[in-house]
Amino acid sequence: MKIVGICRFSYPALGGFKRMHDSVAEREAYLYAADRMELRFRHFEALTLPSIRAQKEQRFTFLVLVGDSLPKMYRDRLHDITADIPQIKIIAREPMKHRTAMQIAIKEELGEDKEESIQFRLDDDDAVSLQFIRSARWFARHTGPMRKNWKNIAFEFSKGYSVMLSKDGILAEEVQSSFWACGLAVLFRPGDRKTVMNYAHHKLHTHMPTMINPHPHMYLRAKHDDNDSAANYKSGTFKPLTDAQRALFQQSFNVDEAHVKQLFSRPIAPLGTA
Repeated sequence: MKIVGICRFSYPALGGFKRMHDSVAEREAYLYAADRMELRFRHFEALTLPSIRAQKEQRFTFLVLVGDSLPKMYRDRLHDITADIPQIKIIAREPMKHRTAMQIAIKEELGEDKEESIQFRLDDDDAVSLQFIRSARWFARHTGPMRKNWKNIAFEFSKGYSVMLSKDGILAEEVQSSFWACGLAVLFRPGDRKTVMNYAHHKLHTHMPTMINPHPHMYLRAKHDDNDSAANYKSGTFKPLTDAQRALFQQSFNVDEAHVKQLFSRPIAPLGTA
């Protein structure tokens, strides 16, 4: 069984963002602005990469989709910071609809697609538990008899944290979500024409049976000024990490608050001013 995750990193898609632009050139100018790219890299390095790097189950592939127009300085930086993670493949594509581009990337990775696959999507500023891949395989293995007549099944882990990162460290809010992308995986039969990107994550339960585990903290979802989905949920009170939470973030996500402070120690210019 193959497990394939996918993440877009400042990919200049045709649509797919709540911030609209009149042309590809305008979108690329917005995406590749120095202040924005620095913000995205810092979150990617603080949250996404540590959690992918230290997965307890190493048999998976994590695709990172970028535009073929990504400036060389950023392309080189991306390759440098992911070089020690063999599961990561950086895929460059010309601008197209983001779902189409991601579907093509997943299908190419599946190749002849002769075995079941588990697929998941992740934003470039989120993290998953170090048990995420292992837990997805466990779900697939133990639901075999139940799902023998089902085409697909979704696995949701609904508990995690919303986080805000800064030079002062991490502010966090524990959350119990409903079908956020960062807590989901979908099982597909061999040869299925669809992928995880054919479905809106918040509507998956209307298309297929879903198994939900509400107990383990399975994701960290970042909130910041450039978060495209920040308006989609109401947050409560973000608070500094307790000692217990600090240990949990380190042990369960490989996210180190000292590393966050170091990454964010240099000020980032307000978005749009760099």
